[in-house]
Amino acid sequence: MPNRRFFTANQLKAIALFCMLLDHMWATIVPGREWMTCVGRIAFPIFAFELAQGYTHTHDLRAYAKRLLLLAVVSEVPFDMVVGGTYFYPWHQNVAWTLLAGLWACHCADRCRTAPTLPEKLPPLLGLLAALLLPGLLLTDYGTAGVVIILLFRLTRGGGWRSCLAQAVGLFVVSQYMLIGQVYLVGPFEIQQECFALLALPLIWLYNGQHGRKNKALQHAAYAFYPAHLLVLGMLFMAK
Repeated sequence: MPNRRFFTANQLKAIALFCMLLDHMWATIVPGREWMTCVGRIAFPIFAFELAQGYTHTHDLRAYAKRLLLLAVVSEVPFDMVVGGTYFYPWHQNVAWTLLAGLWACHCADRCRTAPTLPEKLPPLLGLLAALLLPGLLLTDYGTAGVVIILLFRLTRGGGWRSCLAQAVGLFVVSQYMLIGQVYLVGPFEIQQECFALLALPLIWLYNGQHGRKNKALQHAAYAFYPAHLLVLGMLFMAK
């Protein structure tokens, strides 16, 4: 039977970057186009899925964490320019901090699962608790909900229908009840705009397990896109 899953990791990442760009353009230079932020909801679940995949396959967790830490630090001023219209905005931190916390949460969850005794489970359990709480306390983008989504993809890997169902239910619960945004009335129900994130799942389910073309320049460009596009949009936004 032919493999009907045809998206590589690189292709998924490109889709997520495009959706993120639309969302950030809506927030800065193209206001009023609500469809753009709805499409933008697709981005984070893909990034969360790719981080969970990256954690599973990385040979150097420390190096992976260092890359995310560097991305978070470099992106903070451009992010502040976009969300606050200033070079220092302490009330909201960029999403790379959430991804870093999610990476740590995956590591702690695995250590907690494999620790043979309760005393040995306690340190990773405390680390997991910190990874879940700190993003919310520090007001990172997606906060605690973002870490929960990353853990969801880590804990439901496998690709069977049970995994897909768990991802759909979990992502709906997080989007509907943990994230606050625009609300739409669908009959008698109030549905959060964040629920558009579920549109990312069919794309994720079409992941073929392949990375795609391995190229250091492409990898660096994907990382650089986040602070670079924020910087450009932030400058345009502040110049208005």
